[in-house]
Amino acid sequence: MRIVICGNLRFMDRMKEIKEELEKRGHEVKMPTKLKSTDYKKKTIGKGASNIIKYNLIKKHYIKILCSDAILVVNEKKDLIENYIGGNSFLEIGLAYVNNKKIFILNGLPKGINYEEEILGMQPIVLNGDLNKIQ
Repeated sequence: MRIVICGNLRFMDRMKEIKEELEKRGHEVKMPTKLKSTDYKKKTIGKGASNIIKYNLIKKHYIKILCSDAILVVNEKKDLIENYIGGNSFLEIGLAYVNNKKIFILNGLPKGINYEEEILGMQPIVLNGDLNKIQ
């Protein structure tokens, strides 16, 4: 299966581990682009947007999704939010849904977010950390 990993770039180390594991299982895996010059641990207002525009990051990642069979949203704890799913990942889930791609979410859904019902309506497969459920 061709799988595109999605998620907050703070989770890049975990994404790399998952990519390696999925490739061992015979999947073809694409990752988000991480710019070497960007420190994702510190947020500089406007820096992320300027990089998105300059390097066309959203469109490039969407093309990966359109050429895939599925997405896997890596949603770890970010700051005080368990199972974080941010704005970009939410958009990627929507793109996958309207293009009939399988949607896998690594951990449970975050609680108390404004778009929980919308995510549930797109019928993701919640893995609860178990990559064996990807089929």
